[in-house]
Amino acid sequence: MDKRELVEKREQYLLPCYAHYFQEYLYLTRGEGQFIYDDQGRRYLDCFAGVAVVNCGHARAEIRRAVDQQMNQLVHTSSLMLTEPMVTLAEKLAAIAPGKLQKSFFCNSGAEAVEGATALVKAATDNHQFIALRSSFHGRTLMALSLTAQRSWRGKGPYAPGIIFVANPYCYRCVFKLRYPSCGLACAEDIDEAIRTSTNGKIAGFIAEPIQGNGGVVVPPKEYFAAVSQIIKRYDGLFIDDDVQTGFGRTGKWFGIEHFGVEPDVMTLGKGIANGLPLGAFIATPDVAPALGLGQHFSTFGGNPVNCAAAIANIELLEKEDLIGNADRVGSYFLAQLGKLADTHQTIGEVRGLGLMIGIELVKDRANKEPHCQGLIQLVEYAREHGLLLGKSGLHANVVRITPPLCFRREDVDQACEILEAGLNRIDSIA
Repeated sequence: MDKRELVEKREQYLLPCYAHYFQEYLYLTRGEGQFIYDDQGRRYLDCFAGVAVVNCGHARAEIRRAVDQQMNQLVHTSSLMLTEPMVTLAEKLAAIAPGKLQKSFFCNSGAEAVEGATALVKAATDNHQFIALRSSFHGRTLMALSLTAQRSWRGKGPYAPGIIFVANPYCYRCVFKLRYPSCGLACAEDIDEAIRTSTNGKIAGFIAEPIQGNGGVVVPPKEYFAAVSQIIKRYDGLFIDDDVQTGFGRTGKWFGIEHFGVEPDVMTLGKGIANGLPLGAFIATPDVAPALGLGQHFSTFGGNPVNCAAAIANIELLEKEDLIGNADRVGSYFLAQLGKLADTHQTIGEVRGLGLMIGIELVKDRANKEPHCQGLIQLVEYAREHGLLLGKSGLHANVVRITPPLCFRREDVDQACEILEAGLNRIDSIA
């Protein structure tokens, strides 16, 4: 089917809520490693990875083989029956998860994982009140959307009750007009104030992304989560780590929360878990997990043997090829090269990130930090025209989001930075 016909059918048969990143439709037909190809055979360096999903790279033979083998044996039977891939995957997750996290529940996506994790925490604490962060994103189902604090994503509601939003650790745009580290982590202390003034003195839990993805690749201070964890436990709450975007090597560690030296009570997973096949999960400590008793939660396709087989192969490939270490090394190089661009381009307000989860915040003026929204659109479009796919994010729609497959190389970084520099030269004149 040619592109023109495909566009016509898309507009005729799909809901108009489907967004498209570019000024014209990009018709993608295949991928290989860190590259992806359109219908004309043009190759793009992929710094998007299907929204931080294809961590091992496109069309990995090892994952295809695992999927093919499982499909030839058993495609689906539901978790009401015993299958080997689901149990093996749960065992692998327990082995690589931080702290005492051990017992998993499988579902279809990160949003569904958030729904299940919050249900578990409410049952475990006999409380329904949650603390969440401004600029957060947790998914598009009812509870996940209710925990999301971005107006452009939340829609019209209604929302679940009992959710209190507090300042996020966005040092570049600190809501308190303070500077780290002399700020005394005022954003963390804001949580204590919120609980004391807006609850009955106890909460179900606190949920946060280790790095806010849709919020603009916001990386908190290294002490932030340790301080928050102490506050949450003071009020008998549990910590849900939303590692959907930051998991499976994306930040240079298995899970993003590992950078901050704390152990969550529950962790939600998705995106990179199966390298592109739809799968989500949440994993809890043995103390918390029993709160959801027999038959109290269920997902028809959760624990699907084919998707679990893909996830197992994905984890093994991440280990075998040291893709997590590569994300750390190449990510550090990428950040350093982008830092050099920031030295010569006033349009770059800040470069931040961990591993291969990187954000470039664009501003019109570094002094007042006015967001350069049009600059983001123009830069992402320029990059596409020159063979580089980038993401967009940020509460102000002004942050370039860079999340390539973890097989990215230093020479790929150099190519990406060359295109970015040329694009920045274009938009500097309109800042």
